[in-house]
Amino acid sequence: MLISGFDSVLSDLDGVVYAGPNAIDDAVESLNTLAEVNVTLAFITNNAGRSPMSVAAHLRQLGVKTSAEQIFGSADAGAEMLARELNPGSKVLVVGSPYLRECIAVRGLEVVESHADEPVAVIQGFDPDLSWKNLAEASYAINNGAIWVATNTDLTIPRAEGIAPGNGSLVNAVKLATGAEPQVAGKPESYLFARAADRLDSHRPLVVGDRLDTDILGGFRAGFSTALVLTGVDSPRTALGAPVEQRPNYLINTLADLYRPYPTIKVLGYGVQVGEAVAKVDAGAIEVSGSESDLNAWRAACHAWWLAHPRQSGHEVPEIRFTERGLDTLRRVRG
Repeated sequence: MLISGFDSVLSDLDGVVYAGPNAIDDAVESLNTLAEVNVTLAFITNNAGRSPMSVAAHLRQLGVKTSAEQIFGSADAGAEMLARELNPGSKVLVVGSPYLRECIAVRGLEVVESHADEPVAVIQGFDPDLSWKNLAEASYAINNGAIWVATNTDLTIPRAEGIAPGNGSLVNAVKLATGAEPQVAGKPESYLFARAADRLDSHRPLVVGDRLDTDILGGFRAGFSTALVLTGVDSPRTALGAPVEQRPNYLINTLADLYRPYPTIKVLGYGVQVGEAVAKVDAGAIEVSGSESDLNAWRAACHAWWLAHPRQSGHEVPEIRFTERGLDTLRRVRG
């Protein structure tokens, strides 16, 4: 089974374990089973609105066996980043949740509410109650020379109702008003992943997430293997066109796939074979012998395209053509 090659799972939350208040299919049972196969577990989240205690309590309500010590969030990471850079007692304008304010205060920094208080730094994290006034205050302070830290830059977040704007969308609004770029504490930077792996004493972590630009990129930067789970934001089609640093090592439907054998990827003279599906790059497009509904067909397509484009730096989704021809038929055609 796939998980047998690893000693820990570093899992995202939104879009992997839950969407809004509800658990995603197969997630709870799959996470709880990790202990039975001697694999440790940590959660890596860009959510800066809730404390580790609150997140752990939510997970336990869903049935996940966990504790606050297993939660690694971007609010704490952002506060640590500022505490290392600023003198004790420095004024920080907090644009975010009450928990983010708490993270700043417990590290000996002074929380202020307005640019008129002359803060030396701004920290920005997601909170659903943020208003235009909050973003304006951040912009005024940054334009006055304040250091700027963003807990994360997720453009969107999956909710029970669908996809909604994330902290990155609000960060972009401040970027437009200031022309500045924030330091980023959470994913896709490697800090949270490295910190969690070190805490778990893990030497073979598997990063599991639903986003290429945060989970997969962050795992890549940390030097860890990655699995894209198709229960949240990204899809096999977006993975297909991903730049090198955002290409996952594994594509899985749900967390239950951690306990299934991962299919062998065979590079053959007539294409890349995964299961009964075969993909070939032809004149800038991909021809796939297999069904669009079969994940193995997408796995084959991804690896065929990635082999043909080993240094792709931007996101480029090629034309892809699926056929229902069987593998035996394709072998005869390729001769």
